Amino acid sequence: MNTIENYKIISLSYRNTALSILGNFVFGEEKVALREKLEFIKAQFELQELMYLATCNRIMFIFVQQSPLSQEGAADFLSKIYPDVAAEDLQAACQTVQVYESEAAVQYLFEVSASVDSLVIGEREILRQLRNAYDSQSEMGLTGDCLRLLMRFTVEAAKKVYSNTAIGEKPVSIVSLAMQKLFSLPLSKETRFLIVGAGQTNQLVAKFLSKKDFRHFAIFNRSLNKAQQLAQTLNGTAHLLADLAEYKNGFDVLIACTGATETVISPDLYKQLIGNETKNKVLLDLSVPYNIDQSIVSNHACTYIEIEQLKSLAQENMGFRENEVSKAKALLSTELVAFLQLFQARQIERALRAVPEQIRAVKDHALNNVFKNDIAQLDEASKLIFDKVLAYMEKRCVAIPIQVAKENLVRRQ
Repeated sequence: MNTIENYKIISLSYRNTALSILGNFVFGEEKVALREKLEFIKAQFELQELMYLATCNRIMFIFVQQSPLSQEGAADFLSKIYPDVAAEDLQAACQTVQVYESEAAVQYLFEVSASVDSLVIGEREILRQLRNAYDSQSEMGLTGDCLRLLMRFTVEAAKKVYSNTAIGEKPVSIVSLAMQKLFSLPLSKETRFLIVGAGQTNQLVAKFLSKKDFRHFAIFNRSLNKAQQLAQTLNGTAHLLADLAEYKNGFDVLIACTGATETVISPDLYKQLIGNETKNKVLLDLSVPYNIDQSIVSNHACTYIEIEQLKSLAQENMGFRENEVSKAKALLSTELVAFLQLFQARQIERALRAVPEQIRAVKDHALNNVFKNDIAQLDEASKLIFDKVLAYMEKRCVAIPIQVAKENLVRRQ
């Protein structure tokens, strides 16, 4: 019978391991190759069940195993499954790897899923990643009843944290804060957007913008291909950055974020872009260093949103979220107790699953062998009563062990 001590977690995270090193421990995303790798690990270490999770700041192996797990055992685990990682990086990982088992493993998984132990507290993306990893590896046949039960409860616990605390409120990413400020302004469906740059940041910006009803987007980028991809998302037009000075359609909102180390929007270029328009413009600069020349802000009517003011707001919001951590941990502690009770009850049910068949086998043996001749001498009425008594005794013999086991479990709690 499985016990709570069989739950184990081996984790490499941003808390103890440099993010530059973590990337070396991510398996490829190709499903067949991942399945083969995980099946090898499961067999190599004689694991009953296995689940693997990789994010930008965490690597986790969640598994069920009867033998105890030590820090040295976790280091050996990493050494054997990552033979191609550079010796220096592997040594660093082996020194910082975190090991959890029993109740501590369950509690750690709860805190990870509820984003209490995340690089950005309160971000819900980790819960989606956990669910996707479990669903995928469950289909691969790597998980079983113990991880199924644990993941079901983990998801429920995380949802309760997000619903009953404010840990996920107030955005903390620069892009989400910038969009919050932008959408607080009086913009109409006809607002003209001029987007300079089509890198990762502006791709995130586009996700926010695509959820609104804006109709006019012009995207400029050094690579036309990337500009076209972003334009497709927003149903806009794509242009080369070199042609920006020739753009004559004007704008209401200018969003700039490129990898340039020098100013992209100069005072002269800005004058060309606005032409004869005099109304207030919205300038959103998400670049480091700035893409929009600072003199433009001083000399023109505009609402200016830049990264420094957003950083200070992000820090304030993160402080607010951190204040919610204690509430989240208290809630998760309650969920941990509930899970332990559920787990033990489940193990009792599984252990007693064979009882009905065994009792039925004893009854059949008694009827067909031990008391066969005695029963044959009974009249039909007596046989009928005898069958009813046996049926009653069979039901009671099945129910009594389960009832006693559950009562003992409640008393131990």
